[in-house]
Amino acid sequence: MIELAFSVGAPTASDTPRRLARTIPFIRQRVRRQNQLAQRLFLVYTSDMAAMAMTGEHAVDVLEQLNAWLRQGEPGALVLITATEGGAVRAPGALLAVCSGGHVGYISGGCIDADVILQARQAIADRAVRSLRYGAGSPFVDLPLPCGGAIEVLIIPHPDAEPIQQAYQSLSERQNVQLNISKNGALSCGPTRHQDSTLWHTFQYAPKLRLRIAGRGADALALAKISDAAGYETHLQLLDPDDLREAHAAGLHLIEQLDTPSKLSEITDDPWTAFVLMFHDRDWETPLLQQALRGPAFYIGAVGSAKTHASRCDALRQAGTSAADIDRIVGPIGLVRSMRDASMLAISTLAEIIERYHVLERPAHAKTALILLAAGQSSRYEHGDKLLANLFERPVLAHAAALKTAIRPRRAIAIVPKSDPDRAALVQHYGWEIVENSVAAHGQARSIQLGLSAIEADPNIDQVLVLLGDMPFVPSQHLNRLMALAQDASVSAIMSESEGILSPPALFKRACFAALHAIDGDNGAKRAFQAMTQETRTLALAPSEAQDIDRVADLMRAKETEHA
Repeated sequence: MIELAFSVGAPTASDTPRRLARTIPFIRQRVRRQNQLAQRLFLVYTSDMAAMAMTGEHAVDVLEQLNAWLRQGEPGALVLITATEGGAVRAPGALLAVCSGGHVGYISGGCIDADVILQARQAIADRAVRSLRYGAGSPFVDLPLPCGGAIEVLIIPHPDAEPIQQAYQSLSERQNVQLNISKNGALSCGPTRHQDSTLWHTFQYAPKLRLRIAGRGADALALAKISDAAGYETHLQLLDPDDLREAHAAGLHLIEQLDTPSKLSEITDDPWTAFVLMFHDRDWETPLLQQALRGPAFYIGAVGSAKTHASRCDALRQAGTSAADIDRIVGPIGLVRSMRDASMLAISTLAEIIERYHVLERPAHAKTALILLAAGQSSRYEHGDKLLANLFERPVLAHAAALKTAIRPRRAIAIVPKSDPDRAALVQHYGWEIVENSVAAHGQARSIQLGLSAIEADPNIDQVLVLLGDMPFVPSQHLNRLMALAQDASVSAIMSESEGILSPPALFKRACFAALHAIDGDNGAKRAFQAMTQETRTLALAPSEAQDIDRVADLMRAKETEHA
């Protein structure tokens, strides 16, 4: 039903027929146009009912389907939100894929999607990129947005299949993706290494949330069912045969039976994985939590009261778990505490996980890039590669790489030696982008310059934080203090200082990038810092936290210090 409101003023008896004669055709034309629009939108929705069942909220879902269409020779279009004003259901970067017989994804609460799908199909037919605006300031007056804001949409018909496939593959392999759009609508995937005047839009996408749940009974099953229904990859680890049967009957796919606490299977947690422990059994709790703490999961939580959690933490301390690792464990879990029903506990826990994932997905330090220097040759280390040496059940390099999870930068670049798959695989596991240094023997300066070259074309990056791969004890709190100190606009560079010695972690604002490009050899950032005429600061780092690993003796000393 269409309602029309109009005014013809306050007519006199003589001019009423004339004014009605002018107004009635306008009303008829408006009704016909809106009826035609309503019919077209209805046809779009009814013809796409199967596709509408799959909302495609995450970029990997949309790109997967679009990739499949393009590989099958089906013409398609990629639709992106490029900007929003006021309230909007979806953020810039939200995706929609359209072909002649279906679509996956959505860009609004339903108020404009059908029209956008029609526009996309017309763009496929005429092979022309379209940039549209809906809401305030839009020519589509028949499609106002209830929120009163505006949405700008870009439609790219017949996109190049290669960047679509590359972006989908990276996300499906649990890696971050950057999608770039040029002014002619051409797509590319990956970081832009040089200033590109043709670049129009750039969007970052993180892998989809993954849950690993270890437990027994109704609590673990309820969380797994809700997570699976929401479309998240769900890995369920169970003890009891009855629970296993119920999980299979519920249609869950990734189910594992726990064997013994001493024989835990290898984990595949990554920085977008949440691990939840949902049963009370001390024999299992400690090894499962210790295993999770060795990985990069962004959330590690355990069910139980505050008293139970305190007892659990005591057991972990007695087992040799560090205080910093114990602090990573969330307990009690859930946004709403003291939930006693399995379904409510599951919803409360998933809500807490989503809240933390949301922060992880949208970097808190959106103007900061991390550069991890991990290209050293280990020439002074007597037995193999020092960065891969075992330090508390993890390689030395893993301790530094794990700092990315706590910082959440805009970009994270790890510099590794050319053709060193072991170091590259390790830092990629923690979500770092890889840049190879083919002349690592020339010193640290070249690694810093390679890192800068990878990020400085991004105008949104205002500062860089340089870390060393052989400093395993730097706490994330120190990095946060560095960035807090950098909020002073007059400060251009900050280095850590321990017992009078300057070292990374070091923070440099964009004004210092030219000075860093000018350094050479193995002097690193220290020489540039000392030569700077801009205002600089130092931040104290405790000697125990400033330890680096150069020789086997350093590694042994580090182990003894930590245990002490």
